[in-house]
Amino acid sequence: MIKKVAIIGAGVIGAGWIVRCLAHNKKVIAFDKDIKLKKKLLSEIKRTWPYVKKLFNKKKLNLKNFKFATSIKEALKDVDFIQECVTENYKIKINLMSIIGKYSRANAIISSSSSGLLPTKIYSKCKNPERTMIGHPFNPVYMCPGVEIVPGKKTKKKFLNETNKFYKSISMNPIMVKKELSGYLSTRLQEALWREALHIVNEGYASTKDLDRSIEDGPGLRWSLMGAFLTFHMAGGKAGMKHMLRQFGPALKLPWTKLKAPKLTKKLSSKVIKGTGHQAKGKSVALLSNIRDKYLVNLLKMRKKYENKIRN
Repeated sequence: MIKKVAIIGAGVIGAGWIVRCLAHNKKVIAFDKDIKLKKKLLSEIKRTWPYVKKLFNKKKLNLKNFKFATSIKEALKDVDFIQECVTENYKIKINLMSIIGKYSRANAIISSSSSGLLPTKIYSKCKNPERTMIGHPFNPVYMCPGVEIVPGKKTKKKFLNETNKFYKSISMNPIMVKKELSGYLSTRLQEALWREALHIVNEGYASTKDLDRSIEDGPGLRWSLMGAFLTFHMAGGKAGMKHMLRQFGPALKLPWTKLKAPKLTKKLSSKVIKGTGHQAKGKSVALLSNIRDKYLVNLLKMRKKYENKIRN
């Protein structure tokens, strides 16, 4: 079991990893070339602890498990797992990974918090690349449970499995990406929505507030529970995705967006229908609707406590 973790890069994402790991009794050693960040880190740990404490039902914070190293060599000594969180830049990461590979234990797992760069390229000069991968979290890391695990071409399955277990041990819900692609999953989906939103704003159809509300008060509420595919599966009524594709599939040909839609082939339709069927796990659309509606009622009641602070 992974108990000692090194966090390389102590900015916003690195700090989030540190807080989450400490909340789960991991020994954490951090390093950043900016030594002044040590004081800021301690302040951030204390600021976030009341929220983390409530989320994970913890009684107290053990700061004895945290150390800020004065050198990267010191930070990497004898650790089981390394989470890199530096600037999103190939040149910087490639150079850093060669250093991390040199000073870390041969079987220590190395995971990058990159949000879109290819792991094979990042680790191209790293020693023992079979233990390397991407571990892309969501901000704030200490609260959001999602993390995308993306393998490089040389990554071995046993290290992916160990990483999956480690992330689960700190209350995360790992998403195993089958093979590397730029942007991974969530960044690509977010980028598609972001790109379209910029087109709409640029052409004067809506304000940024209008667009945010169009997500906040509609799809966003459903997506937080079911995501896009299962939501559309339910839009098809009793027949689910099969009817939804038949009814709304032709709209993919309409020039509604600036993005080029894929051709809705039988093969693609089959994959989508099969995939949403697995997601539904045998539950009827009526049952899923009841679960969703109860969830939305509770979510809306909870959100009322906070939305005025955001919107006013």
